[in-house]
Amino acid sequence: MTKQSIRQWLSGFQMTRKPADWLKDLFGGIITALISIPIAMGYAQIAGLPMQYGLYGSVVPILLFGLLTSSRDFVFGVDAAPAALVGTAIAALNIPAESERACQIVPMIALLSAAWLVVFFIIRAGKIVRYISEAVMGGFVSGICCTIILMQIPKLFGGSSGIGEAPELIKHLLEQLPQMNYSALLIGLSVIAIIVLFRHIAPKIPMSVIMMAAGVLLTLWLPLKEYGIRLLPEVPAGFPPPCLPVTGISLDELTDLLFHSLSIAAVILAESLLASKSNAAKDGYALRPQREILAYAAANFAASLVGCCPVNGSVSRSGIVRQFGVKSQWMSVFAALTMLIVLLFGTGFIAWLPVPVLTAIVISALSGACEFQLAAHLWKTDKKEFSIFLAAFFGVLIFGTVYGVIIGIVLSFLTVIIRAVTPPRAFLGIIPEKDGFYSLTRHREALPLKNTVLYRFGGNLFFANIEVLKNDLEKAVTPDTRCIIIHAGAVGSIDVTAAEELLKLYRHYQQKGIRFYLTEHIGEVNDRLRQYGAEELLKNGAVRMTIPLALRDAGIRKPYITAVKAKDTPTPQQDDRGLQAELDWALGENAESFKQTLTEEIYAAIKNDAVLSVDTIEKIESLGRFGRLNFYDEEELLDRLETRLLNRAIDHPEQAERIEAVLEERRRLIEMRIPDMDSEALSRIRERRLQYAKELYQQDPAAFEQRRRKRLAHLQQLSESNPALAAAYQTVYQDILSMPHQEEPPL
Repeated sequence: MTKQSIRQWLSGFQMTRKPADWLKDLFGGIITALISIPIAMGYAQIAGLPMQYGLYGSVVPILLFGLLTSSRDFVFGVDAAPAALVGTAIAALNIPAESERACQIVPMIALLSAAWLVVFFIIRAGKIVRYISEAVMGGFVSGICCTIILMQIPKLFGGSSGIGEAPELIKHLLEQLPQMNYSALLIGLSVIAIIVLFRHIAPKIPMSVIMMAAGVLLTLWLPLKEYGIRLLPEVPAGFPPPCLPVTGISLDELTDLLFHSLSIAAVILAESLLASKSNAAKDGYALRPQREILAYAAANFAASLVGCCPVNGSVSRSGIVRQFGVKSQWMSVFAALTMLIVLLFGTGFIAWLPVPVLTAIVISALSGACEFQLAAHLWKTDKKEFSIFLAAFFGVLIFGTVYGVIIGIVLSFLTVIIRAVTPPRAFLGIIPEKDGFYSLTRHREALPLKNTVLYRFGGNLFFANIEVLKNDLEKAVTPDTRCIIIHAGAVGSIDVTAAEELLKLYRHYQQKGIRFYLTEHIGEVNDRLRQYGAEELLKNGAVRMTIPLALRDAGIRKPYITAVKAKDTPTPQQDDRGLQAELDWALGENAESFKQTLTEEIYAAIKNDAVLSVDTIEKIESLGRFGRLNFYDEEELLDRLETRLLNRAIDHPEQAERIEAVLEERRRLIEMRIPDMDSEALSRIRERRLQYAKELYQQDPAAFEQRRRKRLAHLQQLSESNPALAAAYQTVYQDILSMPHQEEPPL
């Protein structure tokens, strides 16, 4: 280890700090240990061990993790996913849970998991984690949590826990129903309800610790045994001597355990590294993945020495501890020391804890670890990702955790492949009087060039997606096409198949008299083209640095001629990207919803501003956050604000009058630009204002009539003070002013 690496390691402990930071880490460590007592015992039982081994696994493994990790606030310990995988493994080997044989096999699984993590460290497998999507990981973890919940439910009402997958667990649950103890069920459901309630209204309160204490008090005050409610067995005080679990295991068993431990190690790597990276990103510090993997391996090696199951990062407990503002790895050190004190001097209370209380605490922790909020978000935003979440979720529930790992890994790579095979693509055009080339589907004002296909491909080109490019071009080419230009700015690499197909496309379109170009890509793509035998493209000028250079080579020069006549084109004086263009680009079909929200924000800001002026309006317009407003944007914004003012009552009428006056003053300022516009721009303004007026007439005829009368009065004033502006004003508003009155519905 170099001096620099030692300094980096020691820097994470932040020895010179404020006393308040030390107190936060100390308090966070104590809370972590107390929360982990019931959860670690419950998960140890799920893994097939006596419950005290969950406490043993919360001392040395956590201490080693705290000394090695670069994460400042990540909780490591006995957790749901590895426990469920271990429980599945010993069930597949027909080993009874909590038997002497289970106590031999489970630590061996932890040891092998540590060995696999060392292998991952050597091959730098942390890079693979980036290919595991959030949907896959969320579905997998949620499936495991729900599987364990199904296992634990019978223990809520006095039954025994089940094993297997969802169908077997549901069958076991139904078989246990005749043995239901309603007193035990009442206690268990009450604990779950209280923990879930406080999770929402007071998340900083460690309710699992409080419920554990309440369970002990309940046993002291009430004769629970007389009601048939079972208590936990006694846990002997002290700490077991370390022992390497390498005896009494056959070669056949070792082969099976290697497979099971590989899946467990993969889950530990993925779940822990993804969660700790997320925490580090939120807190603004750099996580060292290689160091993290080494910490995971050391913690699991220590877990095997004390007879525990594999340990893992806990997302739910990390979320609780982060609320207390922990600052460094000292939190894990303090947590391990606290658990050691409990084991040496404070295990007596465990025998007073009712089984339904412990089960309820475990179920509550599992329900908090489920990622159903992610599923709801994916349902709204990306149905494909939602389908992947469901596939991983039901894969675990129906086929088991081991196959769930396999399904998750396959889905992750399948997602990457699908995205690579079908990258974003678009046909491009121009917006008259503006530089650049714009997506025809994303920008409503973009127009295709005459006899030219501009096509943007949004990913690397290789054998699996070159057909997508070819099919897109084939559909776009018409008998009038004379030029094809591919915008390859997103193409960072190209394989031999894609290079050969591009050369074939060039020759094919050359025979048809169509110029073919590849543009905007990085220079390394040209190197690959030469390497793969497509140098003809470079020699013949079919590769150009930019689209304008390709157009010029094809004889197409500015001003570019569009395939269709431009409508409502802004004049050069109004050449401005404007809010509408920015919103179309940024938000697509959600642009209208954003504009409504923006109007509400601006209206609230105007209403609450103590000093209302035109300068205030200009300042508030910057709330748009998408470029500056051009003439048309300002017109539309003022229309929306006036309609908002008319449709919603304000507590103080004098405030409404002041707001209306400011809006009107602002409108008159921007209307001073009208005389400088040509007839085409005036026509565009007239059409937009007429459309908006008709919509207002249908929604609120009285408001429309009120606004029209104001326009008439304003026009009469302009006729006397500024005849030129009045004439232009008349041109813009003549259709609106001539619309039928309120009592005469328009045709």
